[in-house]
Amino acid sequence: MAVVIESPVETAIGAAVLAVAVGFGVYAAQSDGVSSSSGAEHAISAKFSSVNGVSAGIDVRIAGVKIGRVAEVKLDPATYKALVVMNIDKSIEITKDAIAKVDVEGLLGSTFIAIDPGGHDVLLKDGGVITNTQPSVSLLELLAKFATGGDKDAGKK
Repeated sequence: MAVVIESPVETAIGAAVLAVAVGFGVYAAQSDGVSSSSGAEHAISAKFSSVNGVSAGIDVRIAGVKIGRVAEVKLDPATYKALVVMNIDKSIEITKDAIAKVDVEGLLGSTFIAIDPGGHDVLLKDGGVITNTQPSVSLLELLAKFATGGDKDAGKK
């Protein structure tokens, strides 16, 4: 079966749409949002009791500004906590008392790791672990608490 070109205008429009789509694809692949002067990164980990919605590739942010990405999420067999390994821009210094929390953009937005910097003088080195963490909050758990009026055991004594 041979392809018949009906109109050169249709062909030109199709080629333009295809070129724009390829351009967007190239732009999306190249822009990851991390502004690093050297391009170097260091690995920082955090242990969470729950990491619903967290997976490799999601953003790590301080004050809403992307500073890195989650590299890996795995279970720590010794503590049965989720170990989140993050690749952070080397120019960003994380202190020993920083807090890492699982956060969500808006009500049903994307999940990311938010780091609240501390004020300690000691900095985490490559491979360091953030010990102060806040786990993800389940929307279903929040709705269940709202529907039942809060704590289930509040009325029992």
